[in-house]
Amino acid sequence: MKLTKAIIPMAGPAHRDLPLQHVTTGDGHTKRVAALQIEELFAAGIREVALVTAAGENAVFDELARQFGPAIVLKEQAEPRGFGDALLGLERWVGDEPFVLQVCDHVFVTYANKSCTAQLMEVAARENSSVSAVQATAESQLPYFGVVGGQRVHGTEDLYVIETVIEKPTPTVAEVECLIPGLRLGSYLALFGTHALTPEVFRPLRERSETLAPGQKLGLTESLAALASRERYLALEVHGHRVDLEGPFGLLRAQLALALHGSRRDAVLRLMLEEVAYSERRQD
Repeated sequence: MKLTKAIIPMAGPAHRDLPLQHVTTGDGHTKRVAALQIEELFAAGIREVALVTAAGENAVFDELARQFGPAIVLKEQAEPRGFGDALLGLERWVGDEPFVLQVCDHVFVTYANKSCTAQLMEVAARENSSVSAVQATAESQLPYFGVVGGQRVHGTEDLYVIETVIEKPTPTVAEVECLIPGLRLGSYLALFGTHALTPEVFRPLRERSETLAPGQKLGLTESLAALASRERYLALEVHGHRVDLEGPFGLLRAQLALALHGSRRDAVLRLMLEEVAYSERRQD
């Protein structure tokens, strides 16, 4: 399948500032987190990116539109009714095409020649099915991520058939529902933050939206689980890692990850050693 459209919801109360923060890349350029993400999408072959914004908060997003041109589409989410609601609002824009969906509060760092997004899109096109990127994650991190359960695709090392998706499972639930044969004990495959999805995902989103109680938010994970029961749905363990900006020292960790995986790694290490030396002097 051919992927040309991408969606990045960033209207949630906790997510309006994080993608707009500035970081310095490994080659020394300072950019907004959102700009890094958009650049990676375009480099992977995406032609249009829809940014879901909160009502009345479009100033910086207008800046991104000026930077990247008419390929950026701005969509307001009238109320903060959840990640799934933000996605559902773009069903008509997506139409009957597959699309890429990414969270706005992660920085993706690749270990390969191809970016994490490009790796995902390549597998989705080859397998002609929905694919979510995943990362092996320790049990202690289960409270922060959605987790998949399933089986490894025969003859592969990094591809899995998804049988279930559970949002932030307890260790007890994960041990029963999300253990994957061959994965190191105590590790689970947690969602990476980027997905290549078919329009079929909108059907369970609509169904759940119609049953929401007043004030209840529409998430995505339950609809991904429903997708796994309706069509072939894969997980790809990408060659890279994600940094959650909402985690402890998230922005600092993202900055370090970008710097240490860039072309000026040695210079960054020298600077870090200098700062360690300064801190040691202060303690003397």
